[in-house]
Parts: sequence; structure tokens; C-alpha cells
Amino acid sequence: MSTADTASTRPAPGSPPTPPSPPHDRPEGFGRALLRYARIAPASIALAVIALVASIAAGTLSLPATTAGQAHLWAAGISTTIRSGQWWTPFTAVFVPEDALQLIATVLLALSVMAAAERLLGTARTVLAFLVTGIGAVLLGVLLQWAALGVGELWATVTEFDTTLDPTIGIVGTLIAASAFASALWRRRIRLLTFAVVLVFVLYNGDQNNVYRLIAALLGLALGVLLRRGGIRRLHRSSHAETRNLVAAIVAITAFGPLLALLPPGGFGPLSFVATLFQRPAVDVASVMSRCDVSYTSNCRTELMMVAVQGPGPLLLSVLPLALLVLTAIGLRRGRRFALLLGIVVNAAMLLLPLTAIGGDVELQVQSAKALTPAIEVLVWLLAAMVVPIASIALLIATRRQFQIRAPREAVARFIIIVVCTFGLLALAYLVAALSSLVEFVPDATVADIFASTLRRFVPAGFLSLLGTPIVPTTPFVVLLYHWVGPAFWTVFVFATLQLYRATFTGRTIADEEHFRALLREGGGGTFGFMGTWPGNVYWFSSDGESAIAYRVIGGIAVTLSDPVCPPERAERTIAEFVQFCDVNSWTPAFYSIHGEYLPVFDALGWPTMSVGEETLMHPQSFDLVGKPWQKVRQAHNRGIKEQITTLWTTWDDLSPLIQTQITAVSEQWVSEKELPEMGFTLGGLTELKDRDVRLYLAFGRDGELQTVTSWLPSWRDGRVVGYTIDFMRRADGSMPGIMEFIIASAAQRMREDGVEVLSLSGAPLATKPVDDDESTDGTAMDRLLAFLAKTLEPAYGFASLFAFKSKFNPTYETIYLAYPDPVALPAIGNAIAKAYLPDANAREYVALARTLMR
Repeated sequence: MSTADTASTRPAPGSPPTPPSPPHDRPEGFGRALLRYARIAPASIALAVIALVASIAAGTLSLPATTAGQAHLWAAGISTTIRSGQWWTPFTAVFVPEDALQLIATVLLALSVMAAAERLLGTARTVLAFLVTGIGAVLLGVLLQWAALGVGELWATVTEFDTTLDPTIGIVGTLIAASAFASALWRRRIRLLTFAVVLVFVLYNGDQNNVYRLIAALLGLALGVLLRRGGIRRLHRSSHAETRNLVAAIVAITAFGPLLALLPPGGFGPLSFVATLFQRPAVDVASVMSRCDVSYTSNCRTELMMVAVQGPGPLLLSVLPLALLVLTAIGLRRGRRFALLLGIVVNAAMLLLPLTAIGGDVELQVQSAKALTPAIEVLVWLLAAMVVPIASIALLIATRRQFQIRAPREAVARFIIIVVCTFGLLALAYLVAALSSLVEFVPDATVADIFASTLRRFVPAGFLSLLGTPIVPTTPFVVLLYHWVGPAFWTVFVFATLQLYRATFTGRTIADEEHFRALLREGGGGTFGFMGTWPGNVYWFSSDGESAIAYRVIGGIAVTLSDPVCPPERAERTIAEFVQFCDVNSWTPAFYSIHGEYLPVFDALGWPTMSVGEETLMHPQSFDLVGKPWQKVRQAHNRGIKEQITTLWTTWDDLSPLIQTQITAVSEQWVSEKELPEMGFTLGGLTELKDRDVRLYLAFGRDGELQTVTSWLPSWRDGRVVGYTIDFMRRADGSMPGIMEFIIASAAQRMREDGVEVLSLSGAPLATKPVDDDESTDGTAMDRLLAFLAKTLEPAYGFASLFAFKSKFNPTYETIYLAYPDPVALPAIGNAIAKAYLPDANAREYVALARTLMR
């Protein structure tokens, strides 16, 4: 069997319809694709064009709105919309970008995000959603600002003279409105992630454009409910994997929040104070060091604190909490218990940051009741930096049951050794260097100060005020260690943690393999089921032990092989139980090389499927070599008889050492002639043909020399062999022309005599089965992509040639499929399958493959 095929791609039930595609034999050109895109998303294209024309007309293409001469005529805000009476500005504000950068963002979002929304909504409703949410958000936002300004609200006061030009406001509202027409899974994703991103911008950056975007999203939510006829189906409870993904996304978004507050014109959102904790104030290092070395005054402590955080090393260390939150999100997505604990610890530490920054007593001095409101808002603004860490901790605790995957003990031990040893070596290096230069610090240092300074080297700048008076070295080598031992340690910590995340308990025992083989003998697994016994696969067994699935985990993808090993009536239960098993372990299941009889099960799950091969089947009980269709095979078979070719049906263990050596030589010769990496997974080699249950069919010339070797994988029903699948095929140099046709035809005749029902020539790689002239050959975009891959890989692996060879045997065809839960995971699934086929390829072999493909 082999890697992939192109027969058809089946979208998930309820997904948006795929537009008609051109036939496979007429590849779609760029112009045709552009025209089809224009038919799907005319409103989105129109918005991109309008934004470009409007930016030219308003002058914001060359100059930002703050300096463009006539830009204020189009911008919305209290000063323009209300005080200047420019009633049209809520309309123009959602079509004119404020500068060239926003124009680029508008065009990209219009042609991608809004186009996707238009596909769900339709063009008319897309235009309606953009106008209602965009204009409505700007108008409502201006009125709310005006009302808040009347009562002295601090944010409204600060933004009183700000104006808005921003088409992305309407795009966000349109996307949320379109989510009402998406599937339950995508509706949840779109809404949660969009609101999370918008809220983070509001809370941390807080300019009025972001507030208007939040209002647009809320309006889009309401409009979607109104536009959706028949109501929206209630969201089902999230799966483990979906919950983990969403929690991880939220944690990752909060990690970038403080950085958003640093974006110009500067943050004034409710949580933007936290950004000041990551800012590095400029200071004249030489002046401070010189002055404080001569006379250590009361100001020196603060100034030396600023000196201690200058340079790239301390800068990297200052954003460590944010980097660790991203690291936490990576682990949460994989369901890791360590990531849960890391996230709680990091957020708990971030609770201390506002306290260390505020320090001392906060005194409110107000002269009037009106001044009390902004004074209280300032205090709340300072304390609000604690809100996100508290909310994050609460979220992690509430969802803690979703993160139960622990690493094996060996992996934990390795992690601890790496982290502890790295910390010890770096701390010791700094400690020894600092003690040897004890008199080269400002201010003068004691041994106790050096030990305290050693601990500070591993702590972000925001926490330094908790660790006493800083000391700063003057010796260059000590300064180097002073700045870089901390970042070096945390870099090692990050990579060690990523390695810990990848550690899993996947493995198999001899007992597991024997259990799997016993189930195979009862039936199930399909014609490729025996491949599950090969190295690299591990086994899942149902709760009652009566069903099994062979799989391997690569990059978080659990790639199964062939059909479930179970009776047909247990298929639905077996698949559902395995999916739940993968969900608990935070793996994405990908059912690879399943047969069509299982498609109804995946249809019921709402999973998309695509063909990954055409299995070529022969039926020994009706096999003969009579008739014109068999002429080429018959000629090869007759020639073999004439040249006195003899055959041997046997197993590896029954062979003499001499023949075993000949088989090894033939195989090694074949491999040595190939620059390309040898494929595995569903393609066996010498190791696999030595299995006790695998039959070998050999052909020898009249001189007794081995001419060809084939291996045959059994499939059973009720303990009896009912089929064989060809796997290993090698022929010696100088063998008879047509020797492969001879050996396969001879095998079919032998199997007919033995009562074998099915002879599988395995999968036809990247080829489409023959179709009648009146059958449609239209396909999806995925079909066209796979067809392109087939054409690209043909020079390297000769898939089409192999398919043509198999067609000589007049086989019947049965499509084999890949079933997967989420189209978003397709790139990762493709990567996992590629690694399964080429697990040991080296750089030289990849270069050879690339060179072959470019010929």
C-alpha cells in the first residue's frame, strides 16, 4: 500500500457547499480561480476596492489621518460627529482607513475573513451586516462617549478629541453575525476567539477604535440571531480537545495583552497599567555608576534598580512571565498537567507585580466631589492589573479536569535533572565570578549581597524590588554573567518543558501484540489489518478487550492504520470509544486507509473524509487467464513456464540460509540503486517479511537462482485465512522480463486452489480509478491539490506507473479513505502521515528527493 490518492473529498455534513470545480484533466488556471472567487465574495472585494479609493481620496494613503488635510471630514468622534455636526461621519468612518498600514490590514481582512463570512451569509446579508454593525457601532460608541464625558468619566475625558477611521470595525461585526450560520464547532470558535482578541485590545490598549470594535461584535451577535431563521441549535458541550484548545487560546491571548498596551498611541484600557511593569526606563548608566560609587545617596537604590535592568539580557528576562504564559498555552493545548500547574504559578506570580510597582501607601487627594471619580478610577486602574491573573487562575482551576495528561516518570526525571543542573551550573558560575570580584560592585558588596544577587539573576525585573538593594558589577566578565545567566537558564527551561510536553506513555508489550493478533484471526481489520503488527504501531483495546485499533502518535496526531479490528456490528462503538480515548489524551485521531463500509459511522460523527487510495483487488475463485484482457499477463505466465521458472510458497523460517541470503542480497541491491528515502508505514521491508504469519512466494530460474521475491500478508475470518495482500516485491537483476506478472498470476492460481477469496494488490498510490465516460470527474479543491501532488511525486516514486502495472490484472477497485474530525488539523495530519512513511529519512535523501522532483 502507499501514501495517498485523489478520488474524492467528502466535506463534513452541514459545512458550507463547495463551489463547482473543473475536471481534473483541465487544471484550473489563476484567472478561472479569480473569477470563481469574485462570484463567491463580491461584497468583500468591493469593500477592499472602496477602502483603497477612499484612502486615496481622503489623503490617508500617503499621510496618516492625524496629519492628512481633509481626513477630519470623514472621521467620527465627539469633536466631529457631535460638536461639528458632521452627521455623515459614522458612515464614512467605516470605509476610510486612517493610514496605509490600516489599509493593508483592511484589504487582507476583507479578502479573507469577510469573504469567509460572505460565504456563510450570502452577499446581501453581508452588506447588511457590515453597514448595521459598522455604522451602528461607531454611532453608538460616540453617543456613549459623549454621555460618559458629561459625568467626568476618565476614559471619555482622555479620548474626547480622538477620531476614528477604521473599516475593520464593520468586518468584525460581520464575522460575528456570520458565526450564527456556521456549524456549532465553528460558531463557538469564531465567537470565543474573536471576543477574546477584541476584549484584550479593549482592556489593554483601550483606544476608541477598539471599543467600537467591541460594540460592533456585540451588535453582530444580536444581528446573527435575527438573521438566522429557525433559530440556532444549542451548542453541545465541548469535547476535551476543544475545551483545551479554547483555554489555551485564551491564555495565549492574555500573554500578549501587556504588549498591546505598549502600541502607539499608548494604552489607556482598564488593564493597561500592567504594561508599565514591562517598560525599561532610560538611564545614563555611566553617570549613575560613577555618582553612586562615590556617594551612595537615597536615590541610588532606585537608580541602580534601573541600571540593573538595562541591556538585552534583562529585557528578555523582563518579558519572561509572558513567554511562560505562551509556553503554558502550548502545554494546555496538549492537555498537560504540568502546563496547568505552570500557568497557575505564573499567574500567581504576576499578581505580585502591581503590588511591587505601587509600593507604599496610595493617597487620594481630591478637592471636590467631581474630582473623586477620576481619582478612584486611577486607583482601580492600578489594581485592575490583578484582574487577568485572577481570572486566569480561576479558569485553570475550573477546567483542571481537562488537563490530566502526565509525562512518564523517566521524562519527569530527565526534566528535573536538566533544569536543576542548568540552574546549579549557571548560578555557581556567577557566584564564583562575583565572589572573586567582590570589591568591583556598586555599592560595596558583602558575601550575603552576592548570594542575594545570584538569586536576582534568575528573576524578572518587575520582582527585583522584593529582593533587597541591588548591586551592580563593574568587571566586564561579571557584567556578562550578570546579564545573561538568567536568560540562558530560562531558555533551557523552555526547551526542556517542550520536550516534557512531547513525552507520552505510548508503547506496546508482547502481550499486547499477541492480543492484537488473536483479534485479527477472528476477523476485522480489513485487507491491511496485518500491517498493524509492524514496528512503530501501538495498540488500543476496547474496554471489554474485544476490539482493537493499531495507531501511532506523531506530533499530537493519532494516525490509525486500516479498519478497526472488530466485527462489523461493533464498528460504531469501537470508533467512538477510540475517539474518546484520543480526546482524553489530547490527540487528534486520523483514521487512515479505512474502507467505504465505515463511512456511515464518520458521517454520523460529522467528520469529513477524503480518499487516500484505490485498492486493487483480484478474486482468485473466479480467476483465469482466458480472453484478450489477460493477454499480456498470459504471455508472461506462458513464458515463465517455457523458461522453466519454478515457484516456492513458504515462510522465512522455513527457508534455507542460502535462500535467505539471496533474498537479502536482492533487497539490498534494490535499495542501493535508489537515492530516494525508502518508505515505511504501509510498505514493508525485510524485517516485516520475516514474520511467522507472512507467506513468501519466490520464483527461481532454471539455474536455481532467485529471480523475484514477494510477501503476502494474511487476513482472516473465524480463524481461517480468507485473503492475502501483497506487500514486498523485489526482482533480481537479469530476471526474466514479465517475472512480476508471472509470480502474481501464479499466486492467484495457487490461492484459487487453497480457497482464498480475496487477493489484494494493495493500494494504488495517488491514482484515480477508471471511470465511465458519462461519469463526472469534477472534484474539490482538495482533489485538485492531491492530483497536483501525484503529478509532482511521479518522477520520484512512479506511482502512475505502478498503478498501470496493477491494472494489467483486471482488478476491481475499492476506495480507501482518511477520516478526520477537523479540517483545521489537515496540515498536521498530512505532516504526521508523511513522517510515518519517511520516519528515518536523512538530509541526503531529502536532497535527492527534491532533486528528483525538480527534474
